[in-house]
Amino acid sequence: MKITLTGSLGRIGTPLAQILIKEGHHVTVISSTPARRNEIAELGAVAAIGKLQDIDFLASSFTGADVVYTLTPPANYFDHDLNLPAYFKELGNSFAEAVRKSDVKRVVNLSSIGAHLNEGNGILKGTYHVEQRLDRLPEDVAVTHIRPTEIYYNLFQFVPLIKEHGIMGSNLEEDNVNAWVSPMDIAACTAEEINVVSSGRKVRYIASEELTYGELAGILGAAVGKPNLKWVMITDGQLLQSLESAGMQPAIAQGMVEMYAAIRSGLLYEDYNLHRPHIFGSVKMKDFAQEFAVVYHQK
Repeated sequence: MKITLTGSLGRIGTPLAQILIKEGHHVTVISSTPARRNEIAELGAVAAIGKLQDIDFLASSFTGADVVYTLTPPANYFDHDLNLPAYFKELGNSFAEAVRKSDVKRVVNLSSIGAHLNEGNGILKGTYHVEQRLDRLPEDVAVTHIRPTEIYYNLFQFVPLIKEHGIMGSNLEEDNVNAWVSPMDIAACTAEEINVVSSGRKVRYIASEELTYGELAGILGAAVGKPNLKWVMITDGQLLQSLESAGMQPAIAQGMVEMYAAIRSGLLYEDYNLHRPHIFGSVKMKDFAQEFAVVYHQK
């Protein structure tokens, strides 16, 4: 098949491209960074260099593809001029218009847990807008939304807190459960969906392991040589103050607080719990903990 991937060569894009190329597919990788051209070619893929906001460029890159994979790249939460909802809406529209203009008939969209909610999900509200825009494509366009749970590498943000204060913590209780996922497991499941002939609209949740925050702290603590590492809950207000003090844009900081509060209340996981994965990914928290320990000891 001919497959076009957005998202460049990130933590998910690289293994996804490698899987698809190994399977014999013709893969085009879109990147906004010209310096990525050689790296993409070395993988055995074709590089398309341009911006996702450029609908004509996207449509040209999508034309002839059997499947396109869409991904909204992470934004800079410390940019005080960023309009995060507008950023997601613009890219959702760009993807949809490019699909329409190129006459592509299958889309696999990397979304997120919480994308079923139009409020109460904080910074994840943008993924709702992208899904809704793609779902308004004509019915003869098959759209699959991949909704991973929280990705392991988000945990790197706790390295300074562990080093400076010997704890992990947020506005969550230690017995709250969160589901975590490896980028490698996301890539593997996304490749499966790309290879499946589908129609209509489909949602697939991806998770590698479900853990309480107390269990999480125990696993990471053991990996970094702090077997008594504890998870400490702080208030929503304390978390907001901490994020703003670190320089995060206030509106986005509020969205972060709301997102984690939605984990605490169970709101974020309502739809996930109705459609839990039948098979969890193979990369567990203990596996990721080894990578976490390397980063911890390097800083």
